[in-house]
Amino acid sequence: MNAVSLNERFGGELVVATHNSGKVREFGELFRGVGLRLLSAGELGLDEPEETGDTFRANALLKARAATQASGKPVIADDSGLCVDALEGAPGIHSARWAGTGKSFPHAIARVKRELDQKGAARPWRAHFVSVIAIAYPDGREETFEGRVDGVLAFPPRGDLGFGYDPIFLPDGEARTFGQMSAFEKHGLPRDGGKGLSHRARAFLLAFPELG
Repeated sequence: MNAVSLNERFGGELVVATHNSGKVREFGELFRGVGLRLLSAGELGLDEPEETGDTFRANALLKARAATQASGKPVIADDSGLCVDALEGAPGIHSARWAGTGKSFPHAIARVKRELDQKGAARPWRAHFVSVIAIAYPDGREETFEGRVDGVLAFPPRGDLGFGYDPIFLPDGEARTFGQMSAFEKHGLPRDGGKGLSHRARAFLLAFPELG
């Protein structure tokens, strides 16, 4: 399937079910050159459903279903988060909630460090990012794809690129955190059949292997 058939698949428009500007930007980078018109749930004025699922997949589907029902358009949604081994997988599906109502990720990052210190967890602090992409169509069809990237936590935070927990996540085999990487370095799609670096890029390539 090429870019032309992708446009046919989605009728030329695809709603990104998020009010998070960072996620909208990353999906724009991932779909660069495809020609799809991306519309965010935020710009369409769609409500954000309460994330009541107990898995990334459940929450991604919940967001995709709500947006396609409200808009009548095909929707792509993502639920993602940081899972820290020493914190038994937290913040996990609650990653955004740790940032509080003000979406303050410096606050969330400080909480991660505080809880690691309280536990007396020994370094290296192993962690992984997970992204589950859900695609929902107005006719009721649904698809999900999961990507994961492993690494360690780095303190103090490094870099002001990216968003969320990017400044403290050092992917395995890399010398810089996600917060120090350009958008292309973080989630640029490889043209050699590779996985891509970020969790979202890996999930995206499973959903759209023809773009790799």
